[in-house]
Amino acid sequence: MDFQTLWDMTFTTPLVPAAILGVAWGIVGGALPGISPSITMALLLPFTYGMHSSSAVVLLASTYFGAEYGGSIPAILIRTPGTNAAAATVIDGYAMKQQGKAGEALGISLYSGVIGGTFGLIMLVLLTEPLSRIALAFKPSSYFALGMLGLSVIGSLAGESLIKGLIAAVLGLMIAAIGTDPVTGLNRFTFGSPELLSGIAPILVLVGLYAVSELMTSASEPPWEKADAGTARLKFPSPATWKRIWPAQAIGAVVGLIEGCTPGAGGTVAAFLSYNEARRWSRRKEEFGHGSPEGIAAPETANTAVSKTALIPMLSLGIPGTNSTAVLLGGFLIQNLIPGPMLFVQHADIVRDLYFGLGVSIVALILVGYLFMPPCIWMVNRPKSYLMAFIFALVVSGVYAIETSLFQVGIVLAFGGLGYAMRYFRLPFLPMVLGVVLGFLVESNFRRALVLSDGDYMTFLRDPISAGLLGVAFLFLAGSLLRHVGELRRHGRTRQKSEQEKA
Repeated sequence: MDFQTLWDMTFTTPLVPAAILGVAWGIVGGALPGISPSITMALLLPFTYGMHSSSAVVLLASTYFGAEYGGSIPAILIRTPGTNAAAATVIDGYAMKQQGKAGEALGISLYSGVIGGTFGLIMLVLLTEPLSRIALAFKPSSYFALGMLGLSVIGSLAGESLIKGLIAAVLGLMIAAIGTDPVTGLNRFTFGSPELLSGIAPILVLVGLYAVSELMTSASEPPWEKADAGTARLKFPSPATWKRIWPAQAIGAVVGLIEGCTPGAGGTVAAFLSYNEARRWSRRKEEFGHGSPEGIAAPETANTAVSKTALIPMLSLGIPGTNSTAVLLGGFLIQNLIPGPMLFVQHADIVRDLYFGLGVSIVALILVGYLFMPPCIWMVNRPKSYLMAFIFALVVSGVYAIETSLFQVGIVLAFGGLGYAMRYFRLPFLPMVLGVVLGFLVESNFRRALVLSDGDYMTFLRDPISAGLLGVAFLFLAGSLLRHVGELRRHGRTRQKSEQEKA
């Protein structure tokens, strides 16, 4: 990258404002309890229509990064994690706040977020393009196998029940089948509605499932605790604290890399794993749970690293492994960008702009994270009903602005009701999102491969890439089945033992 290109990217394109705005909105969304990074991103999706492709993806990716940090603010101040990953930060963050060290705890969180984001970005730049080069030799059979590999991670995303995960995935595949047949051009499941001829856009599914269903759920929950603005003046850690927490940050960075590249893991798993490992290797194990700076540094480094490393499989292979990267994938599709091997060939400039924007987001986190502390505390202290009403108005106006269609608003509200029902029956969202996003990829390439091979199903095994990916998909499925069978057996033994003790 020459100096002129860097100058243009910095001063003549909207990449820098997009990164700053994304981080700011992410911090605000992450600081509101119950509004996860994926929901914060989903709220922005309708507004990315009409934006330049680079600015849109930088805005969404920066929002993901900012939200992962923002979740630590209510976790430290009011013992209420703003995001799932921040649940690990609550343990020692709130304990430090009770000791009168809220500002120091917030400073450690911000500093660790910068470290995790920087490490994650370096790994993203180093690993993504080499991985995508391997995928340039893909044929339709290979793309089908890649889609099946993406669907095979459903077992690891299913949560407590593999059956419920499969039900959610089938629902997603059914939604993906609505519209026009990719080979014959016939209408399918449109019920005579011209609005459904082009299918149901993933953005409508994402906004409905995540944002609207969360609003419906939050309406029945009690209001969260109030934050004390007087104790929340951010203080950056001293050199002595830096020296103490860097091993925990190193652990968080490595765990964040591994978990970010692992489908179904994400920031929550990375945060708790890094917390446990930091405690295992710490010289002050007894302080964990009672206000240890390392207990904040490790999970905060891990979840912000994941916000960058989770983009590696999404960009190179087109496989979203977390809810947030699934929403980001929806943002790419809105811009007619298909993440995967050809992205680096056909839209190398978009990838370059994304890397640059993510670098700007790290600098923006320092500035915005410091300046936005008072506004975040003010928002947390607003009546919950006002905030929920504002977010609902944002959802409806944003969706309507896409194509000025009340029909699409109705679809979003319908998926909000479906999401609320899925929450009630404990059906996971991500398998359904994978079904919606990957359904067309799997079906269209399966049928194209059969057309090219004159209906020979062995074409999927003759292609070495396809055979390898299908083999890995089979291993994923087998591992998930074995794990769930083992859990059922353990639950059965536990139930039998309890019944014997009662007898």
